[in-house]
Amino acid sequence: MTLEKKSIRLWPLYIIVSLAVLAIIIVWLMDAGHRQDRVMLTQMILIIAAILGIVWLMVLSRVNWRIRLIAFGVFAFTVVSFAALFRFDGFSGDLAFKFEWRWRKATQRSVGSLDTQDTPTHLLTDFPQFLGPNRDATVTNIKLNTDWENTPPKLVWKQPIGDRWSGFAVVGESAITQEQEGEWEKVVCYDLLTGQEKWTHKDRARYYTPLGRLGPRATPTIDGERVFTIGSTGILNCLDFDTGNQIWTTNIFEENNAEPPPWGVSVSPLVYQNLVIVSAGGAVAYYKETGDIAWKGQRAKSAYSSPVLLTLAGTEQIVLFDHGLVTSHEPTTGELLWEQPWPTAVECVAQPTPLPGGKLLVSTAYGIGTKLFQISKSNQSEKFNVNLIWETIFLKAKFTTIIYYKDHVYGLDDGIFTCLNSVDGTRKWKRGRYGHGQTILISDVLLVLTEDGKVVLLETNPASHQELAQFQVLSGQTWNNPALAGNYLLVRNNREAACYLLPTM
Repeated sequence: MTLEKKSIRLWPLYIIVSLAVLAIIIVWLMDAGHRQDRVMLTQMILIIAAILGIVWLMVLSRVNWRIRLIAFGVFAFTVVSFAALFRFDGFSGDLAFKFEWRWRKATQRSVGSLDTQDTPTHLLTDFPQFLGPNRDATVTNIKLNTDWENTPPKLVWKQPIGDRWSGFAVVGESAITQEQEGEWEKVVCYDLLTGQEKWTHKDRARYYTPLGRLGPRATPTIDGERVFTIGSTGILNCLDFDTGNQIWTTNIFEENNAEPPPWGVSVSPLVYQNLVIVSAGGAVAYYKETGDIAWKGQRAKSAYSSPVLLTLAGTEQIVLFDHGLVTSHEPTTGELLWEQPWPTAVECVAQPTPLPGGKLLVSTAYGIGTKLFQISKSNQSEKFNVNLIWETIFLKAKFTTIIYYKDHVYGLDDGIFTCLNSVDGTRKWKRGRYGHGQTILISDVLLVLTEDGKVVLLETNPASHQELAQFQVLSGQTWNNPALAGNYLLVRNNREAACYLLPTM
């Protein structure tokens, strides 16, 4: 009697593949606007489909057992080899899994040669805090030569640096940032022109989560002879600018009975007159000489944005974008001037952007988008009014700050560069996938530091997306804000830092 050979049972595999394809199509056609959620769901669908595919092979396929075992062995060998060769390196700005070689070559210190006849003009100005002199990601005192093919930027130095997402603050020839080394959170002052370390202050503190990863996030603030820093766990330091010696310190969350945000503290201190203002369960002001609390503002759950000094409706005020709430306080007393609710199911990171005429632009990613508010004041009651002018889903700023220039706003919409008409919020164009990077306006040119470590120059052109120049400045994921001190461009990520001299007109 001859046994009939059974054919391979393919229909379960067809169902698995079809359902996976259908699920991915549904995910990307959903009218949700959550690119990050879509990426995560797509990855999970592919992982589940792969697991079901192995189950089909081993249990349902009717394939010869020798072939099944060989196929499973190849699969297992591939997984083990991948794990041996690569290590998990967190997530991209879109929440895609990132891996790197376990034997990644470490950055080697290098120094550029600037002693040539075609060396660009050296200009040196201060960039003393997060997003520059006015905390608006705008530099107006230089004009770049954008012909980088014939007059390229010059490397001043490049070298390894500690974790993670802090930027540089620059005064004179001192460039100060924060980084992680083992169990120590450090504030480090480098020589701008050489990259050599001038001084280091250390605190025993360490922030780490598998998603948030390791290290400090905030940019230092330099004010005269003092440096103010906030570490990833909430340690506020006042340090001597010349030596790094600690003058006073406190933990802003412990002192104010507040919960730090889950992805690490990224608030950069704001100095106003004799106060240093932070976010710890809402706005809090400290006397910068003593570290004593001067005032506490409206209580709110802390987010990732930093306080900023703005003049709206003819009144100086401290604006802070906390979780689920935009607030404004009188700078010297902390009196609440106005507040504006914001959807609570998203992370608030991008800085609010002021527009002429008492308008304020606020944006988040995760499907929310951008809203433009009119801030006005009643002549009779002196009460502030906040009215929505327009809102759009076409600009969702996750990490980046939105730039205003001549009746248009420019920024990264879920990683793609976008221009909107500031009058009505209509989109002019969307092009250039730069990831979740950072942007500075340099007079009339936009400098974009992309998520993968490139510098791109863009025209401020509302008619079309026009790239002027680009070059690779760093390797690896780059979320840190760049600093521009004169024409010295300082860039860094969680691995390396570099200084370039940009050509000027």
